[in-house]
Amino acid sequence: MDVSFLGGPRPQRGVGVVAPFDFALDRELWRWVPDEVSLHLTRTPFVPVEVSLDLARLVSEHETLGDAVHALTAVAPEVVAYACASGSFVGGVAGERAMCAAMSLAGAPPSVTTSGALLEALDELRIRRVALVTPYTVSVTRALQDFVAEAGVVVTGCAFMGLTRHIWKVPYRDVVAMARQAVRPGTADALFISCTNLPTYDVIPQLEAELRIPVLSANQVTMWAALRRLGTRAVGPYQALLDESARAWPPALPEETPEETQEGWT
Repeated sequence: MDVSFLGGPRPQRGVGVVAPFDFALDRELWRWVPDEVSLHLTRTPFVPVEVSLDLARLVSEHETLGDAVHALTAVAPEVVAYACASGSFVGGVAGERAMCAAMSLAGAPPSVTTSGALLEALDELRIRRVALVTPYTVSVTRALQDFVAEAGVVVTGCAFMGLTRHIWKVPYRDVVAMARQAVRPGTADALFISCTNLPTYDVIPQLEAELRIPVLSANQVTMWAALRRLGTRAVGPYQALLDESARAWPPALPEETPEETQEGWT
């Protein structure tokens, strides 16, 4: 078939993605992306370390970020997203900002990290109290709690899995069960499910309908924030972050007690 008269292919806009070496959910990222946008992924170098605070620090070193950004500049993305939650919250709020500065210094266009995107999403939805679900160990989970608290958001509950590898293999049913464990009725304005290697795309609408609060996930906020910098929107099923009509939640209740950690499935 002669396709020369079609004039294609269709022009694409690019989002560069820096992911950890063990990232396995490329296809989930693509599900949030509109047809006119392409993702250009690169990975950090392999290190023989399990998921931990040490690994989070290794995959977020500024030299590593610079090398990854240099690899992406050949395809000229319009924005670069660092797609790792723990790597971008392990250094606190100042550390996350320094990562973006390091990517810019290495030649990145506008950049965003997963944890920076989380704070943007919480601000967009005016969330002041959040429950957390993580696949991490207790030490990594506490680092996330500290990051959120440093940003002025109260952590109302937390459930974690204690995993150090193969996080992408966690089934949806386990994610849903952990969400139910983390959210105590009437205490949280939203739920955040951490880790870009934890599958969440299809569970968000179900959990929002059940819990009656916005549900955010690491991959969702990363793509939402990156695409927003392009002036376009992430695509996905009915969910509060992507669809303003899905934000008709009941009024927030008065603030309650300090954070409570529920240690689950370790």
